[in-house]
Amino acid sequence: MQEQLSIYRKSLALRDMSEAIAHYFEYRKDALVLSRYPGLRDDVVHCLVADASLITKEVEMAARSSSYSKRMKSLTFINVMTRNILSYCNGLEKDGVKEKEYLNLLRTELKSFRRACKKWRRSLQNGLD
Repeated sequence: MQEQLSIYRKSLALRDMSEAIAHYFEYRKDALVLSRYPGLRDDVVHCLVADASLITKEVEMAARSSSYSKRMKSLTFINVMTRNILSYCNGLEKDGVKEKEYLNLLRTELKSFRRACKKWRRSLQNGLD
C-alpha cells in the first residue's frame, strides 16, 4: 500500500511538472502569427502532457486492480510512456529549446519516477503489495 501511494504521488509530480514545462515551451499564438497550424514544438508539448496524464491514470488503474497480470500490463504501459516523455525532452532540445535546465529537471523527475516504478514492480512480484 505504501508503494502505491508513493508511486501515485510521483506520477502526480511528473504530470504537474510536464504541464508546467509544456506551458512554458508552447509557442505563443498572437494576432501577428499568420499560420493557424500548430508547429512541431506545440505537438510535442501536447503529447508530453497527454502521456504524463496517461501515466497517472494507469497508476490509478493498476493500484485498484487485484489482478497481477493487469498490474504488470499497466507497468509495461507506464514504462512505454516514460520512454516517450524522455524522447519528447530530447526532441524539444533538438528543436532549439534554450532553457535545457527545465528539460533536465523533468528528466530527473522521470528518473525518480522510474526508480519508484521498479521498486513497486518488485514488491508486486514478491507479493508484498
